[in-house]
Amino acid sequence: MGSISVNRRALIKRAGAAGLLTVPAVGALTSCATGGGDENKAEKGEKSAQNPLGVKEDAPLSVYIFNGGYDDEYAKYVEKMYSKAHPEAKVDHKATEKIATQIQPRLVKGDPPDVVNNSGADNMEIGTLVKNKQVADVSELLDAPSWDDPKVKVRDTLVPGVVEMGQFGGKACYQLNIASTVYGLWYSEKMLSETLEAEYPKTWDEMLALCKKAKSKGIAGWTYAGQHPRYVFFGMYSMIAQAGGQKVIKAIDNLEPNAWKDDAVLSVFEAYEELIAKKYILAKSDGLDHVESQTEWTKGNAVFIPNGSWVENEAKDTTPKDFRMTVAAPPGIDAKGKLPATTLYAPPGEPFVVPAKAQNLQGGLEFMRAMFSKQAARNFFKEVSSIPAVKGAIDGLDLSPGVESSQKAIEAAGDNVVIAFFREWYRTLFDDDFNAVAGKFMKGELSPKQATSELQKAFDRVAKDPDVTKVKHAD
Repeated sequence: MGSISVNRRALIKRAGAAGLLTVPAVGALTSCATGGGDENKAEKGEKSAQNPLGVKEDAPLSVYIFNGGYDDEYAKYVEKMYSKAHPEAKVDHKATEKIATQIQPRLVKGDPPDVVNNSGADNMEIGTLVKNKQVADVSELLDAPSWDDPKVKVRDTLVPGVVEMGQFGGKACYQLNIASTVYGLWYSEKMLSETLEAEYPKTWDEMLALCKKAKSKGIAGWTYAGQHPRYVFFGMYSMIAQAGGQKVIKAIDNLEPNAWKDDAVLSVFEAYEELIAKKYILAKSDGLDHVESQTEWTKGNAVFIPNGSWVENEAKDTTPKDFRMTVAAPPGIDAKGKLPATTLYAPPGEPFVVPAKAQNLQGGLEFMRAMFSKQAARNFFKEVSSIPAVKGAIDGLDLSPGVESSQKAIEAAGDNVVIAFFREWYRTLFDDDFNAVAGKFMKGELSPKQATSELQKAFDRVAKDPDVTKVKHAD
């Protein structure tokens, strides 16, 4: 397999009054992977102005949704839109936390569902799906008339970067994300300003001082999902970018030798080691899952939690009305960083794919066309309190505290929004290898040097594996 060369825009800017973001574009790509796999034999319908993708009107549609932080109600709303447009079609809805477990065997047998929300801990690695020609190129959808305005293509309604995140070969696009995800440190503005009488820390020394103050009041500085320790990456990554700049994070994406051993990376692990050594992390955190850690946080037992913007919806049942949920970029190690302390980790998120051998492939594309309408995007926002990936969809709406603070964090970051592309390109390196190393490190079983060395070994393993298609940023 050859390598894929990626030209990536360095700048990420706030777009539109709603604060939707422009993310790095993955430009010209070359690969031995081709879109769509073997020709799909599913019957198609007649194309028309009302049916631009040629959906067979009575063909059943099978939809699989990851039932996690966003639940699945937003998808049911889209299914109702689909049923209204295609009343003869029966829609079969399935929601699960085990996407790969349930879908992968069906892909192998050639009997997959028609559209899949490939998300969660048990997701399918998109690079492998592309390599094995198991997912369809959705370019036909992108070039189709949008649901809202037939004069505007679907691709032109999407926040920049959504299409590029799904490109793995040439102009083909194999997945589309429906949300703009903001990662960082989440906290209660009420706790910070009223209980602790403090401001958000701008440096790591200020963070440690704040954690010390919280500890004196019987409150832990941090908690995290110890059963899913990869969540600590949501705080670490922008700090790594702050300390080392684009050069370091590109080196990590490119699987370069010693990328994880860079001094900038080591300094971030050393910063987290201080939290552990000074017992500023809630003692029982290493045994908590994501929901339990969020509950400890919303109950006021910890000040900060590293998380993504789905947390506002996922923790809504335990969040006090006056909590004032807020997110901010983690503070930099010191003032000598390559990027400012407001540097933010904020990629498009929540991916959808259409299997290449879907019996109703056109229906799967049509479902996604409906999903990227302003109507569905606004409902998504109302259902899950997360920013949709459709331009201008939430203009004029009242924003929840978490979404409003996400917008402010994007604004503060300006051009300095970063994306961990290796998470998309080599999913197991994050879900498995980083998860395992982070778990040991957060328990104090690995030193910063040992942790970064273990991560480098994992990345070197993938770099040397001839069966893994490599993706690289262009120089």
